[in-house]
Amino acid sequence: MTMASTDRRSLLAASLALSAGAIVTHSAAGAQATAPGSDLPVPTPDPAEVIELWPGGVPGAPDPLPAEKITQRSTDPALSDRYVERTATPRMVVFRPQQPNGAAVLLTPGGGYSRVVIDKEGYELARWMNARGFTAFVLFYRLPGDGWQNRADAPLADAQRAIRLIRHRAAEYGVDPERVGAMGFSAGGHLCADLSTRFAHPAYQPIDAADRLSARPSAAAPIYPVISMDPAIAHAGSRDLLLGPNPSPELEAAHSPDRVVLADAPPFFLLHAEDDNVVPVANTLRLREALKTAGVRVETHLFEVGGHGFGLRGTTGKPVEIWPELWRAWARTTPLG
Repeated sequence: MTMASTDRRSLLAASLALSAGAIVTHSAAGAQATAPGSDLPVPTPDPAEVIELWPGGVPGAPDPLPAEKITQRSTDPALSDRYVERTATPRMVVFRPQQPNGAAVLLTPGGGYSRVVIDKEGYELARWMNARGFTAFVLFYRLPGDGWQNRADAPLADAQRAIRLIRHRAAEYGVDPERVGAMGFSAGGHLCADLSTRFAHPAYQPIDAADRLSARPSAAAPIYPVISMDPAIAHAGSRDLLLGPNPSPELEAAHSPDRVVLADAPPFFLLHAEDDNVVPVANTLRLREALKTAGVRVETHLFEVGGHGFGLRGTTGKPVEIWPELWRAWARTTPLG
């Protein structure tokens, strides 16, 4: 590692610091509140370990590069809620557990493909994963409306490259390369599903030895995900930013994971609230049907109440608060163990 790359990673870290398958439906009956803070990991300083995905330059970069910006939405100093816009340096922030269990999870937060949420669907989940032995990698992926060439494949290329880099450096992190999963939320759930159905698609030109490795996750968990690019049920903002104006039917189909499922897709864990008024639950149902048709393992949980974007912090007192433990129990039946 050169001194220049070390300094650059330190600056990136500092910038973040500043700113199978029956459906299980859960009703609101019997909801119980948890003790304050019982489900959220204790906040700790942001990790300083950052892995840049493209050390030789980001493919298809616009000139000039987007001007990256981090915004803090929270007014509570004890509860951070940041997001980043105009990702200029695609990267992973690494969360290492004290007692690694040998498995890793790539986390792709949401943000409607206009931003990447940092805390609620990224760092909080990473710390939750760490407490259970998983090494977590939070992905800051390119946003397709920022001028990148081949805009629809830019986030997918970052996710593919991220999985390959985790496998390439598995020994460094105490990770089994056959135990690398993916979890994503909302638009990040679309990216997780896109990755998990199109892992073999050549989204970028190989650049080094890592790119000889598979980009197929060992298990996938799109949570309240954007899935279909069908205007009838698509999240309009995500669709417009990902595909651009007047997309062809072929492009729309290629980036609708429910339309490109193959039998070699990894096992899936799907979760959605039926009262989600941002991303219709029909997105998850379409993906479930496609996975079942292809013979892919899938476990599906639908909750009557939960809304959209709940992550960990928005679940207290609702049946949906059990979702992380449902995922953990399911993960034990997959290569994640």
